[in-house]
Amino acid sequence: MCLYFFSSEAKRMASDLEQLCSHINEKIGNIKKTLSLRNCGQEPTLKTILNKIGDEIIVVNELLNKLELEIQYQEQTNSSLKELFESLEEDYKDLEHLKENIPPHLPQVTVTQNFVNGSDLDPEEPVKVEEPAPAKKPPKEQRSIKEMPFITSDEFNGIPAYMKSRLTYCHINDVIREINKAVISKYKILHQPKKSMNSVTRNLYHRFIDEETKETKGHYFVVEADIKEFTALKVDKRFHVILNILRHCRRLSEVRGKGLTRYVIM
Repeated sequence: MCLYFFSSEAKRMASDLEQLCSHINEKIGNIKKTLSLRNCGQEPTLKTILNKIGDEIIVVNELLNKLELEIQYQEQTNSSLKELFESLEEDYKDLEHLKENIPPHLPQVTVTQNFVNGSDLDPEEPVKVEEPAPAKKPPKEQRSIKEMPFITSDEFNGIPAYMKSRLTYCHINDVIREINKAVISKYKILHQPKKSMNSVTRNLYHRFIDEETKETKGHYFVVEADIKEFTALKVDKRFHVILNILRHCRRLSEVRGKGLTRYVIM
């Protein structure tokens, strides 16, 4: 009985000792790996490789940041398109409703004799006679305001890559749309009768007149103050990059003087 007890106790101790040895060997192995990696950083060839790996990690991180910005832009674009689709859908429903509910008192469309053969007319059906429309006063001639044409896809593809950077076709045409908005708002005021102007409009009118020069006479132009006054565009570095592209595409030119830069529509 005593021999059996000592035999089992010896086996248990041997097992515990074996586990302790295994644990110690594992720790020794980890220390060896750590020392090996530490030594790798000191070797010139391996140090160069580690530096390259570090540079690649930085590049990948920058690419991930750019990808994140692009995803945010695409999400915003998707949201805008969704709102536009919902708006168009509402307009379409309104149009269908109007089409199905045309008031009966409106004049019916009549077919002129020139487009109908005599044999097609029903002799028993009364012929509708169109009443002459009352003479209308000729509308006042409205002055047309020159707008900047949008960039075409071929023109966009021809812009040097260093110039457009990460700008898209839509980015550039969005700015053109806002510049046209500023041009129209400005020249509507210049074409407006002075008697109908309030004090704010009159001040703008006088500023517009003061900003004109011999070079801009007969041309449509805006300045940065007009962009800030009539649009939500930010006059920042990106805005000036797009202006540079518009000059390259011969959409506008610059006239400087009196401390101002005038952007003339070509």
